[in-house]
Amino acid sequence: MSGQFEAMVEVDRPVEEVFAYLADGRNDPQFSPRVLRIERVPDAPTAVGTVFRSTVKDAGMKTAREFRITALEAPVKIRWAEVSKNSVTAREGGYDLEPLAGGRTRVHIFNILEGHGLGKLLVGLALGAARKDAEGFGARIKAAAEAAIDPR
Repeated sequence: MSGQFEAMVEVDRPVEEVFAYLADGRNDPQFSPRVLRIERVPDAPTAVGTVFRSTVKDAGMKTAREFRITALEAPVKIRWAEVSKNSVTAREGGYDLEPLAGGRTRVHIFNILEGHGLGKLLVGLALGAARKDAEGFGARIKAAAEAAIDPR
């Protein structure tokens, strides 16, 4: 079983700057409290093939995660796929960014979650939790990006 969750938010910053902020996955702990630690491999600007290795805490359990950047089209598209072997993974995820009037950016985020082994029984719970938090997740992205990017 697999399923998708998504969120949409408008950030009061220019699309190029929001793209740069989101493309650097090392910023994820600023808006995702489940991310305890993250590193970029190689330690160079994000490109297709870059891997972000993280330790996350879900449902009280710490797990190691690895996401590979699969598409990067500045300043409008970022895609990733989880390459780690966990019971529930993000088969595909991404951000679509759209420039808006007044130097604002619309951000659409999505993740397609997939269960493996026992995770086939758990993926529904993970999706439910992710969908319930989707609006809050979008709000945290907005707040973190606006705090990190100087207004013009």
